[in-house]
Amino acid sequence: MKRSLILCLCISLFFYGCAWFEAKEDEKSAQELVQEGMDYFEAGRYKKAVQSFERLRDWYPFSRYAILAELKIADAYFNLESYADAIFAYEEFEQLHPRNEAIPYVIYRIGRSYFNQIDTIDRDQSNARKALETYRRLAAQYPDDAYAGMARSDMVACHQSLSGHEFYVGVFYYKQKRYKAAKERFVAVVEKYPDVGYHHRALTYLANCEAWIQSNEKPPETPSAPIIQ
Repeated sequence: MKRSLILCLCISLFFYGCAWFEAKEDEKSAQELVQEGMDYFEAGRYKKAVQSFERLRDWYPFSRYAILAELKIADAYFNLESYADAIFAYEEFEQLHPRNEAIPYVIYRIGRSYFNQIDTIDRDQSNARKALETYRRLAAQYPDDAYAGMARSDMVACHQSLSGHEFYVGVFYYKQKRYKAAKERFVAVVEKYPDVGYHHRALTYLANCEAWIQSNEKPPETPSAPIIQ
């Protein structure tokens, strides 16, 4: 019985040792992982790239390649159009490395992640607002950077989408004969988003709204007071 127990123990230790050595053999260096991740990334295999870069980040957090891995994880999610994950990864990178030279690029990519999710003018425009807010931050912090210049055309598109939404809602209220609500929307188009495609049409609707409001709110004539004798 004792010999059987010893034999079982030896066998268990043997297989445990084999598994340990096998795990060690599978473990790759930071340089190997970054090369593997870049190869996957360049080949368009972004999910595999994320796996390699995450291993690098987790196994070698103090490696000189770790920062690159963090950035490429965000880029891979962006290319996968997993924009929520990309935004999270880019924002985490900015928080961890606020002085890194890649920060203008990172902020631009955050804005672009929101921008790529902008819907049609009849839908919610929160992504357009967030994209515009992010691009404005980029322009304020890095006004001379190339990425701030690249963001300017997107900012015009954001204004067009936001203006189009205000105009769309204004026309909806106008058709419902809710002229005061419609007027507010058309005023917003004229004052906040001039010269992006809806300004002149909004002015026409605005004039009509004011005409309807004045005609309906005009007070009745006061009858003459009776003569008291």
